[in-house]
Amino acid sequence: MSAPPALPASPDASPEASPDAALAAAARRRVFAMFFLYAFGMGGLFPRLADMQRQLGVSEGALGLALIGLSSGTLISLSFAGPVAARLGGRRALQLLLPLLPLLMALASWAKGPLALYLALLPVGLVIGATELVVNLEADRVEHRFGRRIMNRAHAFWSLGFCAAGGVGAALSQAGWSPQRHLLAVVPLVLLASLVLLRRFEAAAPREQGQAGEPSAAPRFARPSGAILGLMLLTLPAMLMEGATGDWSAIYMRDTFAALPFTAGAAVTVSALAQAAGRFVADAQVERHGPVRIARLCQALLAAGALVVALAPDVALALAGFALMALGTSVMFPLAMSAAAQRRDRPAAANVAALAQTAFVVFLLGPPLLGQLAQHLGLRWVYAVALPLVALAWPRCAELAPPARR
Repeated sequence: MSAPPALPASPDASPEASPDAALAAAARRRVFAMFFLYAFGMGGLFPRLADMQRQLGVSEGALGLALIGLSSGTLISLSFAGPVAARLGGRRALQLLLPLLPLLMALASWAKGPLALYLALLPVGLVIGATELVVNLEADRVEHRFGRRIMNRAHAFWSLGFCAAGGVGAALSQAGWSPQRHLLAVVPLVLLASLVLLRRFEAAAPREQGQAGEPSAAPRFARPSGAILGLMLLTLPAMLMEGATGDWSAIYMRDTFAALPFTAGAAVTVSALAQAAGRFVADAQVERHGPVRIARLCQALLAAGALVVALAPDVALALAGFALMALGTSVMFPLAMSAAAQRRDRPAAANVAALAQTAFVVFLLGPPLLGQLAQHLGLRWVYAVALPLVALAWPRCAELAPPARR
């Protein structure tokens, strides 16, 4: 695998960068590379779901139930893996987690039935949750240390890694590689890249407890308040459609248009690329236009894309619809997380934890519900369901305004 994409030069970088500036740039590039490699290691499964469904000989409903294993493991890990990751330290945790993720993905591809696939995906979800904690914590610490926002761009590199995984998966599917052979081939690539990435890696220093801006410890389980449930409703269409794109887009392209394997897998690639583009420009646009306007634009793009996918007469329009949906989903959850952290009704850590944990309920329930919808009404309805959800979410965009304006 080639090296992760290089970070574009900062517009405010001086020709003679100071040592601190060089150190900050190196830390940011390392964070971006972590996100890219993490997504590349986990993203190979999704463009191969159509092939795996055929190998398993199961319906969309049964496949949806099996896919809950990912979300189940991730939710457990997000709730309990923090202390373990802290004891290991960022470097050792990533040395273990980054190569382990594609290995477990490859092992899951050998499952012989829906129940076996569910059980095989549980440990994959556990590793995903732990990796999420480590890489996002490192990005937050680098932000805090050097005083520059990088979180949205870090997630843009995650989308680029997912895009690369989707492109490789689509190409190998077209070439006739089995999912098992493809996913096993990813393991040594990620192992080698992680060894290079982590050779001189030292995790950023933790924020000091009690400093301004340092969140207090989040509760293991946080009860969502009414305001958090409102933010959850705001992000519901974006999260559901992001999951639907990963889980069902390749199957949709195959069954609706009899698309070739490469074209079917390209839906995942196009979506990830569009999502990355949205995240790259998000910070500047939110600062310029405010979170409420950007949220409404994203909801409109999401609805338009879902409508196009639901009614698309050909492959080209379907791919355009997936790209529009991905732009619409790109920053809705980060915007909601920022709004949750800014609320003053209780500690920021409690609100953020409540929103994150409630959100994963959607990822738990989404695959089986959408799988049943696809099985009984057709795959186009999987995406049409976004339209009424956007209508419900639209009034909630006002909740993203800064507290003083609310």
